[in-house]
Amino acid sequence: MSGQFEAVAEVERPIEEVFAYLADGRNDPQFSPRVLRIDRTPDSPTAVGTVFRSTVKDAGMKTAREFRITEFEAPVRMRWAEQSKNSVTVREGGYDLAPLPGGGTRVRIFNTLEGHGLGRLLVGLALFAARKDAPDFGARIKAAAERAITATDG
Repeated sequence: MSGQFEAVAEVERPIEEVFAYLADGRNDPQFSPRVLRIDRTPDSPTAVGTVFRSTVKDAGMKTAREFRITEFEAPVRMRWAEQSKNSVTVREGGYDLAPLPGGGTRVRIFNTLEGHGLGRLLVGLALFAARKDAPDFGARIKAAAERAITATDG
C-alpha cells in the first residue's frame, strides 16, 4: 500500500529566496520537529544527486533516513526519493513553487509514502498522521521560511 499527503503554504517572500531556503534541507528541523539532525553530502549547494542524511523521530522511535535529490529546477521544482531501508519510506517527494501577485510564493510539498514488509500495515497510520498534520506543516514552513529569510535580510 502507498499513498500521498501534501501541504500548501503561501510565503510572503520572493520565489528565489524561498526556493533557496527549502533547497537547503539542513533547514528542515526549523519546520519539521520530527527531524532531529540532518547533513548534506557533498557539502556544496544542492543539486541532482545531493544526499541528505537525517535522524528522525516517529512514533517515539529514532530512525536513520537518506534522501537523494532526483530533480532540481530552480526556482520552481525539486524532487527527492528515499534511499534508506525503513518499514515506511518516501518513494517520491517534492516541492513545487509558484510566484504570487505581490511578490510572495505558493509552496506545495508532497510525499508519497510506501510500506515495506511490516510497514505495509503501518503506512496507513503514517498517512493518516501526515494528512492530519498537513495544514500545520504548511503553516510551519511559512513561518520558518519567513523568519529565516527576514533574518538574512537584516
